[in-house]
Amino acid sequence: MGLTESQQVLLDAWLPSARLVQDHSWDLVGTLVLEFEHHGERYIAKAGGDADHHLAREIRAHRNWLRPWTARGSAPELVHADGPAKLLLTRFLPGELVEGTPYEWTPDAYRQAGALLAAFHRQSAVPDDAYESRENQRTLTNLSKPHRIAPDLAARLRKTIEGWPTPPATLVPTHGDWQPRNWLIDNGAVRVIDFGRADLRPAYTDLARLAAQQFRTEPALEEAFLTGYGADPREPAAWHRAQLREAVNTAIWAHQVGDEPFERQGHRMIAEIMP
Repeated sequence: MGLTESQQVLLDAWLPSARLVQDHSWDLVGTLVLEFEHHGERYIAKAGGDADHHLAREIRAHRNWLRPWTARGSAPELVHADGPAKLLLTRFLPGELVEGTPYEWTPDAYRQAGALLAAFHRQSAVPDDAYESRENQRTLTNLSKPHRIAPDLAARLRKTIEGWPTPPATLVPTHGDWQPRNWLIDNGAVRVIDFGRADLRPAYTDLARLAAQQFRTEPALEEAFLTGYGADPREPAAWHRAQLREAVNTAIWAHQVGDEPFERQGHRMIAEIMP
């Protein structure tokens, strides 16, 4: 996928004669992530394709929720955005991805990540009586799509989800993909990128990826994270429902986009919750 004509026109207006430095795009999703240099400054342009629904959420996050991070240099600053064109431009945020480095297994990185997330979550809180029912229905709908979950297990999952209560929930701004692949480390400081899944959700949902990955094998990282965060937001019953929905949705989404390692993780998550 390349830039559309309208995206290229906008980018040329925002950064005339800019030099492309690097393409950081992730091939499994239809979003371009391009690094440019212009007059000695570096920028990141993100562009969505026709089927993209991440750019609108990313623009919303930049406009409404990122101030606690950008004020301290912990997230990229928005320069320009055009929702209809599915294009945004931010200042380049220096740092090395935490995933795959020694910092991924360093408690201090998780303490910092917990403190950053707490500041993000504290911005606002709204009640929502329909959140649980919406999320249940979304997972049930996904179970009707192509997947590789065994038919008898899929039937058990459907019956379990249909029998759940749907209590009111409290929603806060959430990142939606809170894990080391979306953290940068720069001179020992953790920073945050990628807001394409940002939305209003219960606070505990931002712990789902970590619980299924790094916390699972290194309890010290979870302890450090919660120290930074200040408390554990996971009420057991709601957390159980969230974990199972996350497991099912991971297995199905990953199958649809052809991400086999992530699909295996989803199946493993299901097996651990529904033996």
